[in-house]
This record gives sequence, C-alpha cells and structure tokens, in this order.
Amino acid sequence: MSFFSDKWRGIILCAVLAVPCWFLGKLVPVVGAPVFAILLGMLLALVWPVQAAFKSGVGFVSKKVLQYAVILLGFGLNISVVLATGKQSLPIIVCTIATSLIVAYGLHKVMNIPGKISTLIGVGSSICGGSAVAATAPVIKADDEEVAQAISVIFFFNVLAALLFPWLGTVLGFSTTSGEAFGIFAGTAVNDTSSVTATAATWDAMFGLGTATLDKAVTVKLTRTLAIIPITLVLGYLVGKREQDANHEVNIRSIVPSFILYFVLASLITTLATSMGVA
Repeated sequence: MSFFSDKWRGIILCAVLAVPCWFLGKLVPVVGAPVFAILLGMLLALVWPVQAAFKSGVGFVSKKVLQYAVILLGFGLNISVVLATGKQSLPIIVCTIATSLIVAYGLHKVMNIPGKISTLIGVGSSICGGSAVAATAPVIKADDEEVAQAISVIFFFNVLAALLFPWLGTVLGFSTTSGEAFGIFAGTAVNDTSSVTATAATWDAMFGLGTATLDKAVTVKLTRTLAIIPITLVLGYLVGKREQDANHEVNIRSIVPSFILYFVLASLITTLATSMGVA
C-alpha cells in the first residue's frame, strides 16, 4: 500500500494525461504526442499545481519510465540493417551532428543559455529529438523544467520543418522522380520520428512516389538514432569525471549509465534475432 500512496497516484495521473495525447499525436503526426502532452501539462499546471501526493509518481515517470522507453527504443533498431542501408548518409549525419553540437555550444556561450538546456537542445536537434533528450537528461542530471524547455524548442522546430521542408525541397531542386535525395534531407534535418514520417510522406504524396521517400528517410533517421550511444557515453564520462574531481571518488554508474547499456543490449538482441530468422 505504501507503493500505491507514494507512486501510483502520480503514475495513474500521467497515464490518464498520456492516453488522449497519444491519440491526438496519431491524428496530427506533424505535431506529435509529446507536444500535446507538454501543452496539456502546461495548461493543467496553471489551474492545478501538482499536489504532494502525486509528486513521487510524476517524478518516477519523468525519470525511470523515460529511461525504460529509451531501452525499448533499442528493440526497434537492427544495427546491421541500419548500417548497411544508411552508410551512404553517414558522412552527412556525422557532419550535421557535429555542426549542431558546435552551434549549441556557441549559443550557450554567446547568449548565456543554461548549459544543461543547451546540451539537451543540441543533442535533441542533432540526433533524434525527444528520444535523445530522454536519454541525455538523466546522464547530465537535468531537471524536469530543463527537459520540458528543451523538448518544447525541439518540437516547435519539428512542426515548422514538417510544414516547410516539402516546399523547401522544391526550391532546392531535389529530384521529384526519386525519393532518395529528399529522404536523406528529411531524415538528416528533421528531428523527431513522427515529424520525419510526416515530412517524407508529404513529399511522396506530392509526387506520387509511393513510400520511396518515407523508407529512405526512416532508415536515415534510425542511423542517426545510433548516435545516442556515443553521445551519452561521452557526456556520462564528462559528468562523472567532474563529480570524481569534486568528490575524489569514482562513480562508475554515472560515467556509464546503465540504461544506455540496456539500450545497446536491446539493439543487439534485435539484430541477432533478425539475422537468425527469429524476427
């Protein structure tokens, strides 16, 4: 019963809010469920601040459940297939990730943006939106407000990208008879999976390409997702080293987050199962 009183009220509250947002995200994929959830949470907070009885459960969802979601994301990654089909776009992905992180760091210095928020926005923008933020937040010990701000910024630009990129693709002169070029463009430049899907599907519909653009964009997007692994490990090492220098003790768990290792394990399970014909 103590578990119920401490956590279940907040967990149930989050579930009640999440279900309608999930359906809204399906109906309007260009916006996505996370944006609806953030907006609903902001509106709810204005009229009904979270009570003490719910805080434990809400904190559990915002920390642990997000980490579990990142682990489950690993089961959708077949590493061998992604690398085999995405190697063409790998140089572009590496360059865009590096550029995004450098720009985020530069804006952090020039505009005095808080370090954790700039890190979350940089990682989320360069890799895979909300999933990367969810993976990075516990590593750098970002609080709920910092996570919400980062996700809000990322998804705002996701919506703009989904609306403007098909028009921009025609201006840039991408081929309208093949979805490969625009698929790489959308999969590299748009952050969240739902927005990548919406953008690529719009291009397919505009020029009658079936699912050619969508297939290419999703493959590129999955290749980008793999960057979660080295990025979070590097950030975990830097944060852990800083704490080690301050406390004069080594904390291996802070240097190598356990849920990232489980994410890698989940990806390996999917890869092995697929290669053996199980999946």
